[in-house]
Amino acid sequence: MASYLILTPPGGPDRSQIKTRFIRDGFSWTAFLFPTLWMLFHRLWLQAIAALLLQGIALELMRQPGFFAAGITILLGVRVLAALEGPNAFCRNLVAGGWKAEGLVSAPNLATAEEIHFSGIEPKMEEHIRANNWDIPSSPNNSPSRSGPSFGLPGYDGGR
Repeated sequence: MASYLILTPPGGPDRSQIKTRFIRDGFSWTAFLFPTLWMLFHRLWLQAIAALLLQGIALELMRQPGFFAAGITILLGVRVLAALEGPNAFCRNLVAGGWKAEGLVSAPNLATAEEIHFSGIEPKMEEHIRANNWDIPSSPNNSPSRSGPSFGLPGYDGGR
């Protein structure tokens, strides 16, 4: 099951909650396959420059005789680091920009995470709701089949 970090925009959540972001905390296949493009897309400028430079160094090492293994190791290391720590860096970048971390939700997918989070938010009710007559007359339970609580649960008198 994945964890999703919930971030709300600066100035608080909007009325329809459209700008609320759910960021999956875990391995990102897109960041693994295209680390520099993924970082540029998420506006992680310095990390993208560092990844580009390291990948260039790794490719140059792979061309040199005897350094192929070192080049592959650096290239794979950059990709794994981007895939594992990229979403965390993106969250830190948003929080530094004024976004507020609302919480963390564990769910199997994004739709379920959104449903879990938004079900906890109570909709604003109208203030002018007229109360109905809530006085319910109590009638004694005289049915012979119900002599007491079932399954050992305590009854209304507190006994077993």
